[in-house]
Amino acid sequence: MKTPLKKISKISSILGLILLIILVSCKQQNKEITFKKVNHPEWTKNANIYEVNIRQFTPEGTFNAFAEHLPRLKELGIDILWLMPINPIGEKNIKGTIGSYYSVKDYYGINPEFGTEEDFLNLINKIHDLEMFVIIDWVANHSSWDNNLIVNHPEWYSKDENGEIISPNDDWTDVADFNFEVPEMRAYMIDALKYWVKEFNIDGYRCDVVWATPFDFWVDARHELDKIKPVFMLAEANEPELHDKAFDMTYGWDMHHLWNDIAQGKRNVNDLANQFEKEKAKYKSSDYRMYFTSNHDENSWKGSVFERMGDAAETFAVLSFTMPGMPLIYNGQEACMDKRLLFFDKDSIDWNIECNFAELYAHLIKLKKENPALWNGDFGGDMQRIKTTSDDKIFVFSRTKGDAQVITVLNLSPDEIEFEIINPTDNTKLTEVFTGEEFVNKYNFKAWDYKIFKTE
Repeated sequence: MKTPLKKISKISSILGLILLIILVSCKQQNKEITFKKVNHPEWTKNANIYEVNIRQFTPEGTFNAFAEHLPRLKELGIDILWLMPINPIGEKNIKGTIGSYYSVKDYYGINPEFGTEEDFLNLINKIHDLEMFVIIDWVANHSSWDNNLIVNHPEWYSKDENGEIISPNDDWTDVADFNFEVPEMRAYMIDALKYWVKEFNIDGYRCDVVWATPFDFWVDARHELDKIKPVFMLAEANEPELHDKAFDMTYGWDMHHLWNDIAQGKRNVNDLANQFEKEKAKYKSSDYRMYFTSNHDENSWKGSVFERMGDAAETFAVLSFTMPGMPLIYNGQEACMDKRLLFFDKDSIDWNIECNFAELYAHLIKLKKENPALWNGDFGGDMQRIKTTSDDKIFVFSRTKGDAQVITVLNLSPDEIEFEIINPTDNTKLTEVFTGEEFVNKYNFKAWDYKIFKTE
């Protein structure tokens, strides 16, 4: 049975769907149609992003329980809250005891484990009242096996040579793959995307498995969403062309994997310098890139940040906040979460671990917000590497925007290093963010040590 909110918007949704089907059909027939370039919402210029796993965030695993943490997150300095999927989860071919968030049973529904539509709307309103923003995870590539679309529209799904609906791959057995060559399926999905923006006033989407879905679908979707309000779109992908007309931000996977390798002694600073050059050549300065030491996939399948990075975890968190790009914090990292959260079962975060990461993140967030050199995309400053006498282990770089300058000094090795910074800067009025000490040329750093200097 549909909820009252769905009944209210039923007629407009049907009319909108008809118009969208016509639009998408014409779009597929006429590839000459183009849409305007993505313009980042103004509020993203110095923003950070924080991933929320509602199921695991609290023992209750509800919207209302999570809402109790909003004042703390606001005080920490969080800007964008990314909520993992909030839709009902399929039960057919379920994995684990509760199933995957990414097995969507109803694109217009709320997972009853989390609460009601009213609870969700109240959460969105509280987030906005605190002058934060919220995007939700969207799974366009596939649905659960008990989504009613399989019964009502089996022609919308990919099939094998025997005409049987198939999963996207051999591992994702709990979901069925959509066929994006069907205009009606595309139109339905775009209409569902519009629904959450119109009815709940969310600020955008983190889009799952974008690398497996056609780019032109997302161009159409962004065009339609921006008609309602300026949205923020994050792609789980890293192709440069995604930035042109569909997405504000893509994943910095290559950088993340390199950081893990450096922390584990498999690669060094020279590899990092080369990676920065590759990314500078591959992406435009206006492109937002998301950099992270952890997220839900890395945590559950590859290990906690301390398993992968050990004592280097803090150092790479510093790098993620001072390099060009938008830093991500995965829930629990500020509490030094040292376990892998179960993906298909209930497994609450332990918020009672004593650690200093909340203080570290608060300092880094404040620095990024207040210093234009560290802002995102073209809002911020270019990155320039500064040479040292130990360039295979010490990484030093500056970012400058107008009169604002930040110099980051990192020991990316488990060794104690004495080194000198060569021709670092013409600016003599730089102080260290954490200690207030003045900038000099010679240092002795302990393993994985770091310093951040900024203009007064």
